[in-house]
Amino acid sequence: MQELIRQLLAELGEDPTREGLLNTPKRVEKALKFLTSGYDANVDEVLNGALFTVDYSEMVIVKDIDFYSLCEHHLLPFFGKCHVAYIPTNKVIGLSKIPRLVDVFARRLQVQERLTNQIANVVLDTIKPMGVAVVMEATHLCMSMRGVEKQNSFAVTSAMLGIFRDNARTRSEFLELIKLRAVATALRDSHTPGLACIDE
Repeated sequence: MQELIRQLLAELGEDPTREGLLNTPKRVEKALKFLTSGYDANVDEVLNGALFTVDYSEMVIVKDIDFYSLCEHHLLPFFGKCHVAYIPTNKVIGLSKIPRLVDVFARRLQVQERLTNQIANVVLDTIKPMGVAVVMEATHLCMSMRGVEKQNSFAVTSAMLGIFRDNARTRSEFLELIKLRAVATALRDSHTPGLACIDE
């Protein structure tokens, strides 16, 4: 990988042997391996030992989870907040495991829509709750630094499964609790699950 990075620097018109760039290939390799470490992560191991049987059937929300990912189209970062909710039947996930789950999928080459669905589906498959909701809001540097160059735009994606898809009151309660009124309005006016929108 380091040799490829040296070749890339040369193709960009740089001198890979100059002082400031001598250790850049090593640093970039280390950074990229960290930023894509989700490929080596095992979801079952991440959640192992953190599933608990409880008598609780109200909404569980972990909100404002910071995440950082790489856009698979340009290898540029996108980052923001993730909000995860579910209504358990008889099992819950240890709260600290939900941000770890977000990291597993964020630390891969991604598109935001797929990332949102992957998180929701794992929670659904793991504990079989009455429903799962995931909302992600992110700034994409491929939009801010290049292309349309819209620095103040962000993307919002959602995955509403089970009772969150079927029951408008439950969905509205979740969206109110995470204070995303714009998403609540968009979801109310759309019959399409997994809505993605750009808000400038």
